[in-house]
Amino acid sequence: MDISKFNQEQKEAIVHSDGPLLIVAGAGTGKTTVITSRIAYLIEEKKISPDQILAVTFTEKASEEMAERVDRLLPYGTFDNWILTFHSFADRILRLYGSDMGLPIGYKLLDQTGQWILVKKNFDKFKLDYYRPLGNPNKHIHSLLRHFSRCKDELISPADYLKYAEELKLNTDSADFVQTLDLENMSSSEREEATKQEILRVGEVAEAYHVYQQLLLDNDCLDFGDLINYAIELFKKRPAILSRFRKQFKYILVDEFQDTNTAQYELIKMLAAPTNNLTVVGDDDQAIYRFRGASVSNIMQFKKDYPDAKEIVLINNYRSCQKILDKAYEFIKLNNPNRLEVELNINKRLISQKDEDCQIEYFLAQSQKDQADIIIKKIIELKKNDVNAEWNDFAILVRSNDSGEFFNHLLEDADVPHQFLSLKGLYSKPVILDTLAFFNLLDNYHEASAMYRVLISPWLGLPEKDVVKIIYQAKRKNESYYETVKQINAIKGLEERTYSKASGLIQLIDKYLNLSQKDQISKVFVGFLYDSGCIDYLKSKENKENQLSLSYLQTFYKKIQQFEKEAIGAKLADFKELMTLELSSGETGAVEIDFDSGPDMVKVMTVHGAKGLEFKYVFIPDLVERKFPPDRRKDPIEIPDALLHLELPSGDVHIEEERRLFYVAATRAKNGLFFLSAKDFGSGRARKPSRFLAEMGYEKKEIEPALEMERTQEKKDEKPFYEIPKRFSHSQLTAYESCPLKYKFANVLKIPVPGKFQFTFGDVIHRTLNQFLAIRANAGASPQADLFGSQSKESADVLSEKDLLEMYEKNWSSDWYPDKETEMKYRKKGRVALKNFYRDFEETRPDVWLLERPFTMKVGDYTISGRIDRIDKIAGDQVEIIDYKTGQAKESLDADSKRQLLLYQLAVEKELNKQAGNLVYYFLEGNKKLPFVGVEKDKEKLVQKILEDIRRIHDLDFAPTPGSHVCGFCDFKDICEYKKL
Repeated sequence: MDISKFNQEQKEAIVHSDGPLLIVAGAGTGKTTVITSRIAYLIEEKKISPDQILAVTFTEKASEEMAERVDRLLPYGTFDNWILTFHSFADRILRLYGSDMGLPIGYKLLDQTGQWILVKKNFDKFKLDYYRPLGNPNKHIHSLLRHFSRCKDELISPADYLKYAEELKLNTDSADFVQTLDLENMSSSEREEATKQEILRVGEVAEAYHVYQQLLLDNDCLDFGDLINYAIELFKKRPAILSRFRKQFKYILVDEFQDTNTAQYELIKMLAAPTNNLTVVGDDDQAIYRFRGASVSNIMQFKKDYPDAKEIVLINNYRSCQKILDKAYEFIKLNNPNRLEVELNINKRLISQKDEDCQIEYFLAQSQKDQADIIIKKIIELKKNDVNAEWNDFAILVRSNDSGEFFNHLLEDADVPHQFLSLKGLYSKPVILDTLAFFNLLDNYHEASAMYRVLISPWLGLPEKDVVKIIYQAKRKNESYYETVKQINAIKGLEERTYSKASGLIQLIDKYLNLSQKDQISKVFVGFLYDSGCIDYLKSKENKENQLSLSYLQTFYKKIQQFEKEAIGAKLADFKELMTLELSSGETGAVEIDFDSGPDMVKVMTVHGAKGLEFKYVFIPDLVERKFPPDRRKDPIEIPDALLHLELPSGDVHIEEERRLFYVAATRAKNGLFFLSAKDFGSGRARKPSRFLAEMGYEKKEIEPALEMERTQEKKDEKPFYEIPKRFSHSQLTAYESCPLKYKFANVLKIPVPGKFQFTFGDVIHRTLNQFLAIRANAGASPQADLFGSQSKESADVLSEKDLLEMYEKNWSSDWYPDKETEMKYRKKGRVALKNFYRDFEETRPDVWLLERPFTMKVGDYTISGRIDRIDKIAGDQVEIIDYKTGQAKESLDADSKRQLLLYQLAVEKELNKQAGNLVYYFLEGNKKLPFVGVEKDKEKLVQKILEDIRRIHDLDFAPTPGSHVCGFCDFKDICEYKKL
């Protein structure tokens, strides 16, 4: 094997003979080339059989690429190689020998969704109290499963956890316990309660972990954490099996060693002994998967575990220019002393092998959109000036997927070919939503949201203005969309194609309604794609969207086929049930991405997703505090320190990991590296620049001027037909603020949605209080303008608490409650809230003036309308404005709550000529009042915000702004391709 082309350090690593070897391979130094060449060298030169070499890495894609590269290096390729992921290796072992330790033969391997479904279906077996909130019993399932997974990463068994929980009860006075809960700063009663709650919490988690593990075995299932743990247990309990594999694997190699967790490292150490012909390749500066259980301490620990290990440091970089490497190196040194460079006294400064100049720039924008405009303009400029550059040479590396979505829309507007590379989100792709909507119609063809989704699908091709007319007709006739489409000829003035396509849609639904009850799911799926014209539509235009849509359909088809394989004889209804459970669990669907193929496009992706890739020009945006680096997010359920096997790291673990993530982003760049931040990200408050900018020497920077965007090609868009509401309310503007697309669905298209029992409950409470207060105030026949002008204290005792509760029972409505249990729970909660209200009212005896006061108010050229729950007189011309809330009490008022009260303040001051002395959110649950008073500056900002929002509505700006906090409670999440749950 010819190794003359390699540098000296690479040669040493490739030909290393026996014993442990640590290869510290910096970014772009050819580590994959070295590890694959070492495997080929062992096979070709040392005549080691391929099945005597174990090479492990972390992803299927990486292991496949490694195997392919080894094959290319050898004259005859390899056969029966053991180049696998950690999990594939352990699975292979357990499939062969798992029955020797009692594991079920042919066990099913569960992914995260499978785990969630298993727990959900057996939830009654978990004795949860602390982690089972009444309002949302399933809230903590994901947190518990993540915790169990992390325990398995750390080799903590259910038995270990149960033992710890028992010991905790006996050691509540220990220093660790006192320090963890900060008991020293509590009163004796608080200390007693905190201790009680902690014992309950830990015991509950330990018991749940035990139940979950037994549940897996009872159902012949394992999860991914089990694979490594059971392989280790197998080797401990069956030393003969361990000995067999030790003899087989003469050499073991681990790629990306910095990403291993405790369990994986333990497995490797067991296999490598006693010869320890173990080669590990990694870079502590690129350890970025702590959230996934990886432990950077493994690579720091390696020399302690193997003090005789040879060290080889690869520093010759074949990717980036020196300026980029120097900038990245000076930055990452801030993680000292918690780096191998300090720990091992080695030099990790990368030396570029490229004799080229490059650009490093920092841009400060006024707003998030200006920041994006700078990036897009710079990409277009570089593409124009660099004759060798293609769109694929540009990458925008974001810290979170939410930021990626933002750039996705703006690149679209600028006509820049681009692709947002997210490994999740299959179920939110438009073509998959269309398919799921059609499946839902086969279960209930009167379902409005599903029919709407099909009506607007591009493959059906109905004009949007005709869809609006169909919706209007259905609403006017109070009938389902299906019934309206079935009688499409009753609607006059539609385009001719609408009549024929609507008739064809009804025939399609009727046909597959029958087929879905007897045919295979995959047959129904494929038949629908062709009969509906979906495939013809996607094939008619060879653009990137259609190409990606076809790949999404193929991925979804594989999912259906896998389901059919596991659930023999299942029909579409069974598959729909699975999808319902998956979506309920928060699963968004895995997307298959080939980074090396596909159209020539700018790549938008997270930094985590960019690991291992390289680009000519890299842009790193959103460099402000709380975005990059983000706030530290603790695990919802953390592993007690006493259960961890490794020594806890020193220093700020979170910031050091974020620095490593930033270092990875910077070292993806070959010729251009651009940092960007903005003053305003939509909150109205100036954002503080990221500490990383100061750490790189960018303390001060002038704001870049706003840019006039140019397009890569002229684009002519026809504005769709929409009827904009004539009046606006707080709730409408709040919907627009949270997501403009949500506003469009609710207030422009007016898509009907099912009612919510929470709204029913709130309406009952409001009506009851209104009746009670009106009578208590002895309103008589006084006009609403001064409804309680004749109020007297003598009339204040007309109604008692009993009368109030009788009113409540008469007003009660059972509409929209999912079951009797929920209804009774809310009925009881309402009685408690009203009792508390009555007692407070008796104590304070407020001077109630107006109830349920409607208002209309001009703001600029627009009309705002609303209704105020209650207005009390307090002193002189001053009044107190009260808004009732029937949901859970908040600790403080958020921006949206303040906007609502400010709007009411404006209305009272303008329409009633009264001064608002106080604004109150009255949370009836818990009888909690949160006061607030707006000043002139607040009101001016509110008016400007209202005018800006309405202007955007009139401009038909309905771009979605998804987020889990928005989409999780949205009525339209089932038909929206942008949802994030």
